[in-house]
Amino acid sequence: MKHAYGIDWPLVSPIVIALWGFLMVGLERLFPYDKRQKLFREGFVLDMFVYTFAQSYVLGLVIAKIIEALDAAGKSRLHFVTSWPIWAQVLFFFVTHDLYIYTFHRFQHKNRWFWRTHEAHHSGKDVDWLSGSRSHPLEILINQTVEYAPIVVFGAHPEVALIKGVLDATWGMFIHSNIDVRMGVLQYVFNGPEMHRWHHADDDTVGREHKGVNFATKLAIWDWIFGTGYLPKGKKPASYGIYGNPAFPKGYFGQLTHAFRRFPKPSTDTPRATALVEPQKTP
Repeated sequence: MKHAYGIDWPLVSPIVIALWGFLMVGLERLFPYDKRQKLFREGFVLDMFVYTFAQSYVLGLVIAKIIEALDAAGKSRLHFVTSWPIWAQVLFFFVTHDLYIYTFHRFQHKNRWFWRTHEAHHSGKDVDWLSGSRSHPLEILINQTVEYAPIVVFGAHPEVALIKGVLDATWGMFIHSNIDVRMGVLQYVFNGPEMHRWHHADDDTVGREHKGVNFATKLAIWDWIFGTGYLPKGKKPASYGIYGNPAFPKGYFGQLTHAFRRFPKPSTDTPRATALVEPQKTP
């Protein structure tokens, strides 16, 4: 197989991701958005060694088998994008998957069942370059199967998935990073940490809407087009985490099983806290 653009992506992609991680750490130390946050904050070991390495490795194997089964069931690939230049293939999957992620992410915050698959991602009290790795395995299974299955079934170049993986990993670290970067007008097109940190905020400003803002991952245009963009001038989030659920488990298996707990009975005493912990369906 001829490498895309002459680059050995299986070798280069993990190196690029690792170097980008070191860059994010360095910039967080030099230009912190929230000066109180530490490098080795609560949950660092969990996020680095359990979510980033162990869970990602296991789920990567599972998702690969799922996609292989889907590909085999189709008997022949559609070859929808096979003749396209590689850059066009990457751009196509970049944009279409980003729109899917925005839509599904917004749905997760509105539907109490799917919120359970996303709740762990919001459980950290700090938001930094490593925070994006904390995601429930069900969420990863859904999103990455939806992301990578079309790349295979539509007949893309085999290394398009690796290129897309590099973009996902580096952009995910960037938008969660504790770097004081102001993107100006670019923030209306591309998502960055200044905007995404509001999505993780648990303060009263966005809390009363159960963090119903800034769902975009890479392209902020979805938030501005669909009315969920939020970037107040001269103001920063007060704190992060799940409003109304301070007892969220700190261990991996506790966080995994917490998604399957019973739903609480509706309470008229604390309607806002109940809504934030268990977002309800909208009419």
